[in-house]
Amino acid sequence: MTTAMFRVLVVEDDPDIRQLLQTLLESQGYRVEVADSATRAVVEARSHQPDAVIVDLGLPDRDGQLVIRDIRRFSSVPIVVLSARTLEAEKIRALDGGADDYVTKPFDSGELLARVRAALRRSVRSAEQTEVLSIGGLTLNLSSRAATGPSGNVHFTPIEFRLIACLARCHGLIVTTDQLIREVWGPDRVTDTRGLRSYVKALRQKIEPDPSRPRHLVTEPGVGYRLLADA
Repeated sequence: MTTAMFRVLVVEDDPDIRQLLQTLLESQGYRVEVADSATRAVVEARSHQPDAVIVDLGLPDRDGQLVIRDIRRFSSVPIVVLSARTLEAEKIRALDGGADDYVTKPFDSGELLARVRAALRRSVRSAEQTEVLSIGGLTLNLSSRAATGPSGNVHFTPIEFRLIACLARCHGLIVTTDQLIREVWGPDRVTDTRGLRSYVKALRQKIEPDPSRPRHLVTEPGVGYRLLADA
């Protein structure tokens, strides 16, 4: 994949650094979105679904650590921290909180670009590996849109497949109810939680050994759902 195929979200409140990062990334062919606050960062991450996020920790409305936490609730996008905080405890907290890498300010442009490229490569490899998932006794191939179980082929309706594919792309992570509805039905159906529950129930009938006690498509109360593939 070329850099032009990747969208990077820059979360930085300093306008000079934000402009520098945007110019640097665009010079390498990346598409760039920007946010100057924690609140805006989460909105942009949801709406634009970037391929990578560069986030400062010292944001005006909330700590950048909370941005990492919030994004991790609905996305596995690579997150590279770019911060003036140099304490080891801050780095550990960010990485344990879901960041993929940590670069300190002042930063070397070449090093930052290399870290972004490395994070994107890991993400692409991970996405390729999730093209085929084992879920209980089911083998799901996202590329061929096929599924097989102990008794042979398993048929999914188009909506069921879009739903399980959305969960599979973020397998192991929570996918919010709003995100699922937007991706499967579109933004005009965001209040249709009853329809979503109905399709989740139908999917469980097809992928769970005991649909009444789901182990793979699990509910995260008040938030959304999580698909747990076999280890």
